[in-house]
Amino acid sequence: MKMVNPVNPTTTAAWKSLTETAATFTPNMRQWFADNPNRAKEYTRTMADLHVDLSKNLLTDEILADLCTLADEVNLRERINAMFSGVHINNTEDRAVLHTALRKPAGTELVVDGVEVVADVHAELEKVYAFAEKVRSGEWKGVTGKRIETVVNIGIGGSDLGPVMVYEALKPYAQAGLSARYISNIDPTDAGEKTKDLDPETTLVIVASKTFTTLETLTNARVVREWLLSSLRARGVFEGDIDEAAAVRSHFVAVSTALDKVAAFGIDPVNAFGFWNWVGGRYSVDSAVGTSLAVVLGPDVFKEFLAGFHAVDEHFRTTEWSQNVPALMGLLNVWYVNFLDAHTHAVLPYAQFLSRFPAYLQQLTMESNGKSVTWAGEAVNYQTGEIFWGEPGTNGQHAFYQLIHQGTRIVPADFIAFANPTWAFVDGENDMHELFLGNFFAQTKALAFGKTAEEVRAEGTPEEIVPARVFAGNKPSTSIMAASLTPAVLGQLIALYEHITFVQGIVWGVNSFDQWGVELGKQLANQLTPAVAGDREVLAQQDPSTQGLIEFYLANRVK
Repeated sequence: MKMVNPVNPTTTAAWKSLTETAATFTPNMRQWFADNPNRAKEYTRTMADLHVDLSKNLLTDEILADLCTLADEVNLRERINAMFSGVHINNTEDRAVLHTALRKPAGTELVVDGVEVVADVHAELEKVYAFAEKVRSGEWKGVTGKRIETVVNIGIGGSDLGPVMVYEALKPYAQAGLSARYISNIDPTDAGEKTKDLDPETTLVIVASKTFTTLETLTNARVVREWLLSSLRARGVFEGDIDEAAAVRSHFVAVSTALDKVAAFGIDPVNAFGFWNWVGGRYSVDSAVGTSLAVVLGPDVFKEFLAGFHAVDEHFRTTEWSQNVPALMGLLNVWYVNFLDAHTHAVLPYAQFLSRFPAYLQQLTMESNGKSVTWAGEAVNYQTGEIFWGEPGTNGQHAFYQLIHQGTRIVPADFIAFANPTWAFVDGENDMHELFLGNFFAQTKALAFGKTAEEVRAEGTPEEIVPARVFAGNKPSTSIMAASLTPAVLGQLIALYEHITFVQGIVWGVNSFDQWGVELGKQLANQLTPAVAGDREVLAQQDPSTQGLIEFYLANRVK
């Protein structure tokens, strides 16, 4: 299969129709719901375990039809098929995009570039699972013979954001006596705070870097290696038959394919778990990058997690646009960005365990679609990308909801909640979860329907402050619910947003799978490091602002 030629979306009939609609568009959700009592039912979709209510979006049947037509006109179906079949749709790096293969069931056939991809995936998964069981059972021990109690994952970007988000979301599934910590930032505070109270004899470190050259990851790995060795030295561990090389082999493993560099670091290459160049970092949590999760949560939980991804993959791959949840949500985002001038998108989980989900989505969406050039190399003449952000409810209600409710900007918002809590507390006669979800339901209702001046006056409000208490309503939101936050449901949520991001990228004609924008800062950081260390010759080559900032640092640094 060849990659379908890109289409400038602004040349399509659907784009022109949506432009005309937007020019005179005056949403009135109160009227829409009054005119159609079945609106909620007609705009609600089911996907695997997810119940998705789109009815409070700025959406009419005519807009929905145009968005579905737009999907056809930009060849979305052909591009979906190309991705799933292994066509090199990441054209700037000449790579297939096969994160969906990471969760295909064993025995599924998929040959890409002459390789049976799914067989390779499951061979690596079985290796990860076998290692995880050794740690969980106590068969794998530290150098002094103690079983592992803490797993420290060292990575950055996709090698950190995904695993830490999933770990926080699925903590109730962790094996008793086994926990995880995550180090990513090159700020020494991160490594210092994460290791200061750990027992080196019961700590296992996973260094996650495909090339084993990532500056932040390798710097942190060396620092943690020295922490572990110096701590063991202070305990006199190396005064007997145990040497430092054995300690590193017992306490460090890797997620990498650069086996020579892994060995040079001191890690036994047998304990290196690989993944492939067709897995982008922000799409890799369901690969060996999730080794920390397989260890702490267990292989069975990880398998259920993968099954959740796959269920959404199949829905996305096979379902018609009008019922296809990722396609509809992605197309709605295009409607908001390109026709209603939305700039940001809030993700608001009413689940404390999903506290890291918005941060995870920031990389997934913004690194993918923050592009100003199409995959054909042409400058775009329309907006691409959204700024994703959010916090768990109800915390956000006391922070930024004011702007969403009464501000001048349109902020589409996704609300996520679960019918059953992990912790069931009762405050007197009040079920705490019911109080919590009461806020979830109330917020989307308030955003949609607002409060009129007449309703405010009817409450006895003085006339001079009536305008301040009016809520315009017609603020768009999508409500996503499931029975519980299970491993499968979490996989479904992640896959949902992966495919939403893909849909937007296809409409905008950008390559959602490269990230050249992160490279320049890395290059300049390497060039500037000597100046930061005091090299006056390198410092003199910098611009006046950078020189001044480094001079301030040099004058104030106390060593």
